[in-house]
Amino acid sequence: MAFEMEQREARRLLDGVELGSLSVPDMARLIEAAEPTWIYLMFTWLRTRYAKHPAAEGVLGRMLELSKNYPFIAAMMREGQADSLTQWFEENYDYTQLDADSFVELVVEKLES
Repeated sequence: MAFEMEQREARRLLDGVELGSLSVPDMARLIEAAEPTWIYLMFTWLRTRYAKHPAAEGVLGRMLELSKNYPFIAAMMREGQADSLTQWFEENYDYTQLDADSFVELVVEKLES
């Protein structure tokens, strides 16, 4: 598997936000070190996935807490949204069609290549 380490790091952050397996400060440190495009795509994937999900309160609550307490995340989201990789992804994929593993693998491979 190409980019194994990068995929593990991306999945760790995704799981941290989705499952609450990391503290908010730890998530913020990982977000600050990540690619803005990954952050935008990850947050959008989570918002889409949890829009009508029974566990939405926890996931969306963590995202809101991160955004409120760490203003740099909003800037990263804007930068990531404007990236050509985001445009490519949104033209070719539906956020709901990919499970977490497929999503991470696809995005990380594109980011790293």
